Amino acid sequence: MLSVKSITLIILSIFTAEMEAAPAASPEHVHHAHKRDTTCSFPNEDNMVGVYNSKITSNGWAQDGLCTAGSYCQYACKPGYLMGQWNPSVTSYTYPGSQEGGLYCDSNGQLSKPFSNKDYCIEGKGTAKGVNNANSDVAFCQTVLPGNEEMLIPTDISGNGGTNQLAVPGTDYFASTASHFYINAPGVSVEEGCTWGSSSNPYGNWSPYVAGFNMDDNGNTFAKIGWNPIYVASDSPFQNTKPNFGIKITCDDPSKCNGGSCEINPSTHGYNKVQTDDQQSEANGAAWCVITGTDNSGVSIEVFEV
Repeated sequence: MLSVKSITLIILSIFTAEMEAAPAASPEHVHHAHKRDTTCSFPNEDNMVGVYNSKITSNGWAQDGLCTAGSYCQYACKPGYLMGQWNPSVTSYTYPGSQEGGLYCDSNGQLSKPFSNKDYCIEGKGTAKGVNNANSDVAFCQTVLPGNEEMLIPTDISGNGGTNQLAVPGTDYFASTASHFYINAPGVSVEEGCTWGSSSNPYGNWSPYVAGFNMDDNGNTFAKIGWNPIYVASDSPFQNTKPNFGIKITCDDPSKCNGGSCEINPSTHGYNKVQTDDQQSEANGAAWCVITGTDNSGVSIEVFEV
């Protein structure tokens, strides 16, 4: 059974507020910008992924806006990796400190690394992957945390059996938080899906489904899938609209799997329903379920058409 703490870790809120961060304590200098500039350039260090989306102006940073002097600047890492830098003084998942992730751009236009002994991108636990059995590519869009939790970190999974790694944080990650993903419908590109959207289309923060992962110190990987609370809200334009795809979690080793079945199939189970061996749970009116891969075993989220 999952503890309340474990479940809390994999259900993240989405903050939309922006703020100005304070300087990091004695950061290591890693990159210079001209002092006359008001921004710092994206450094593109090992395992970083530049975010270049026509819907935002970030010059590679994983944030909606440039990296300005006097702020922390978030960045994306390749699939399976996590941003390894944030304000060292922030140790709890509370606003506004939860937004102070990334490298620090000081008032002199100097970009600094808060944790000199940590990599820019740290490898996750390696126990989760996405499997796409639909005919078109699927965009898994990871939220930026610590940061403003916009779904800017792209993981594209090709159709017809394609796979890709999904980042799984351990308890040593920022405030023991989980990774959080929005899952777009097959055929929605990462450019369309991996950014704040609008009620015009079920993309981005309006996508039908969400997922989350984290691992505890005993090697248990908690994997959650659920309906997106915004998608199923009473005032949503997609109320009672069944998506044309479903998702399910499976354990790579069934003998090391707690929780049994965990599937969303709107064709067979209905709108805002999950199929699970346990009682259906809800968060903010949205149905979800969890399985646990024990003893460092892997889990997979499978996408399929309905």
